[in-house]
Order: sequence, then C-alpha cells, then structure tokens
Amino acid sequence: MIYIKFQDLSEEKQEELLQVSREHVTHIYGESIQKYVDETGADYDSLIDEEMIKNLYSYNFVFNI
Repeated sequence: MIYIKFQDLSEEKQEELLQVSREHVTHIYGESIQKYVDETGADYDSLIDEEMIKNLYSYNFVFNI
C-alpha cells in the first residue's frame, strides 16, 4: 500500500509515484521487455512507460485526509 496525504497531490508527488512505478516495472519486467524490443525493434522507453502507467492501477492507495 502507498500512503498519500490528500493535500500532497502536487505534480512533484505525481512524478515521484511515476518514478517508483517505473523502477518497479523495470525490475520485474525489464528483461522480458528488452527481449521483446530486441526481437521486434520496438521502442523500449515507450513500452516501459505504458507498463508503468498500467502498474499504477495495481497499487493500493490510502489517502489520509
């Protein structure tokens, strides 16, 4: 779970959440995505970004008000 203060939904916090998700996706799926990129010639960064956004929806957020 990720705990967030409701007042702290600034752009910086959103970027921090995206960075955490990017690191998580790279750690878990990085090798398989790289293998797919090597086979197809797709763009690695765009595939990571797509998975990063999908990954955010799998997190459980708790908002403290």
